[in-house]
Amino acid sequence: MRDLLSPDEWLIEERGFERDRANVAETLFTIGNGYLGTRGTLEEGHKGERSGTFLNGVFDGHDSPVIDLVNAPDWLSVSVRVDGQRLDMQSCTVVSHRRALDMRQGLLWRSTTFEDRLGRRTRLETLRFASFDDQHLCGLRLEITPENHDAPLTVESAIDGRRFNLDRLPAYAGSPAFDPEVKWEKWAKARHLEEVARIGTGDQLYLEMTTIATGIGIGYAAATLPSVAPRARVVEEGYERIAERLDFAPPAGRRIRIDKLVAICTTRDPDVDPLRERCRAVLGRHRASGFEAALAASRAAWADMWEDCDCSVTGDETATRAIRFNIYHLLIAANGNDPTVNIGAKSLSGEGYRGHVFWDTEIFMLPFFIYTRPETARALLRYRYHTLAGARANAAENGFAGAQYAWESADTGRETTPKWTPDGVHRIWTGEEEIHVSADVAYGVLTYVAATGDTGFLLDAGAEILFETSRFWADRLEYKGAEDAYVLTRVIGPDEFHEHVDNNAFTNRMAQWHLMQAVRIHADLARHHPRELAKVAGRLGLHPDEVERWQVIAEKILIPFDAERGLIEQFEGYFALREVPLTEWDLNGMPCYPEGYHHFNAGGTTLLKQPDVVMLTYVLPDEFSDAVKRANYDFYEARTLHKSSLSPAIHSIMGIEVGDPRRALQYFRRSAFVDLTDNQGNTQDGIHAASAGGTWQALVFGFGGFRVREGRMTFQPWVPQEWQSLRFKLRWRGAILSVCVRHTDIEFVLHGPPGLEETVVVRGMAVTLRSGAAERIDLS
Repeated sequence: MRDLLSPDEWLIEERGFERDRANVAETLFTIGNGYLGTRGTLEEGHKGERSGTFLNGVFDGHDSPVIDLVNAPDWLSVSVRVDGQRLDMQSCTVVSHRRALDMRQGLLWRSTTFEDRLGRRTRLETLRFASFDDQHLCGLRLEITPENHDAPLTVESAIDGRRFNLDRLPAYAGSPAFDPEVKWEKWAKARHLEEVARIGTGDQLYLEMTTIATGIGIGYAAATLPSVAPRARVVEEGYERIAERLDFAPPAGRRIRIDKLVAICTTRDPDVDPLRERCRAVLGRHRASGFEAALAASRAAWADMWEDCDCSVTGDETATRAIRFNIYHLLIAANGNDPTVNIGAKSLSGEGYRGHVFWDTEIFMLPFFIYTRPETARALLRYRYHTLAGARANAAENGFAGAQYAWESADTGRETTPKWTPDGVHRIWTGEEEIHVSADVAYGVLTYVAATGDTGFLLDAGAEILFETSRFWADRLEYKGAEDAYVLTRVIGPDEFHEHVDNNAFTNRMAQWHLMQAVRIHADLARHHPRELAKVAGRLGLHPDEVERWQVIAEKILIPFDAERGLIEQFEGYFALREVPLTEWDLNGMPCYPEGYHHFNAGGTTLLKQPDVVMLTYVLPDEFSDAVKRANYDFYEARTLHKSSLSPAIHSIMGIEVGDPRRALQYFRRSAFVDLTDNQGNTQDGIHAASAGGTWQALVFGFGGFRVREGRMTFQPWVPQEWQSLRFKLRWRGAILSVCVRHTDIEFVLHGPPGLEETVVVRGMAVTLRSGAAERIDLS
């Protein structure tokens, strides 16, 4: 099966089993298709594993302080015994072990040779995938080769519904390092599933569970298809688990192949047929065509996606592999077919942040989809429309008008941020105070509409989002008569070291931008789509005088600014805080916490988790002069610890933009390899999905120099000396633009119907591109 894999530049490989790194590998080797994600756990499992399958949108709040993305039944489980001896990493000697994630085809391959206590060697080789052709299908192929023995073999294939989510961790003094085999046992666990049905008929298994609080049905149907007839075949049933045991007696060297096809459906799906019948139909269809056909269809779907999304760096294979790794994890996290789901901060690859959705989507991940897979971007934004009722309820609960998007959102859009850290030691205030997310959602809506020209989405959903969230800002802002200004008190900006602050620059400026854009959109719709605007306004009870008031408020929002130094003050009083110099850096060249400081006691200092102001100058590139961008980059970069994985990518881009690329490549690598090298120390909890999106932005917006300014595509590229060139594609208003950037020139090819033209701006010079013709611009 190794021959089925792509060339090395498309592979992430593991050689040898490392117990201490096993949970990290499980995250890295996640397979998925947007509907579901399955962590890269070994099929037979091992003590200390953290296995998980997560179904997008399947949340439950039973037995937990806030709602969780449910750790769903395990479809993967397959174990092998040699004359009763179980083959696994801790029961046997591991003679050899290799795994490879094939990012181009969405496959995970594995080959392990075990030696048991009697010296018998058995090789297991597997290949697994979650189909992108049919999102309800997963497949696993297992090949067993008894290399030096003819002992009897037993294979057990199971569907296991005995699943729990991590809930609370007792407080410990210091930072204890737990043994990998028992660290998850330290946690209290939350139960979200109970059994509805289990049925074993012939060579097919069925298990149905339901979420206890939310009542979502989950059905799994599995067929186990061996290449040779087993001597015996028995179904074994137990509470919340059903398995099939197959016995074989092959001669030494004779390979046995077993295919496992699994159909997964839920009652969230639009299909109205009974859950079991849907699962049986999916399974029957793919069983009839076979494993190879299902695999081929999924590989073809992957080929189409990579045609849109691939990025490469000539001269740096490790950078190419890293960017593809980040793109791969973005692709398997988003479900473009379901407008009621989004992407959690840890995607579908782990339980970190309980599967909740943050501003990460609109600011960090959405741009990738907008400019490569706009239909998926649209679905992600439809989730915000789907949860608009929840945002309205948030605002009302907090005493405000309009709609307030949750800092952490799940299935309904209601605020789901925990009040305390898992150990119960530290209070979490972000759910009450980190309110900039409503402006971030508006930013995502308008970025999408500008890039796609999709006025249908604006009229159908986007305008309502903009107007209702504008009402929230108009009510949340307080008028300060002494200064004739509107202010926002007791907030948290993206830099979460500093809580309960007043007039955070990022929050205030984004609220101001939001209100001004809502006024602009209202005027545009009144001019070009008056009937559609009247419908929206009628639904909302929105009158022109209310919109006019937004403009008045926006013009008077206070933005802390030191004109003499050209510095935007992160929040009122920040410049008066205690300066604590950075004196130590880690092996990645990133700053360490100064002695005595950590996340929860840095609020009285100028130390930053991530720099709000640098982020602000990034997301609003037309709003600040080059001099202001440079002054603020220099000032805040020296005080930033980058304790958020979101920070390095933005620093990479802005370092290039302000004309100081000295650390741009370092910051890019920090972002690109955050999970591959586990440089944040928490990859075991799931992929840093926002960093994955930031990495793509660093390559395309930073080194590729692509930014949308004043409604036009502009390019100001910079290619490091270590690289020869970089290539990427962009979608823009229905057309596709291929871009190749080298040290001395940039080349464009516009793809679209004959006669199509598009104007881009390269280093201030307007260039007209014509469909099908390559255009090369000198940069020397």
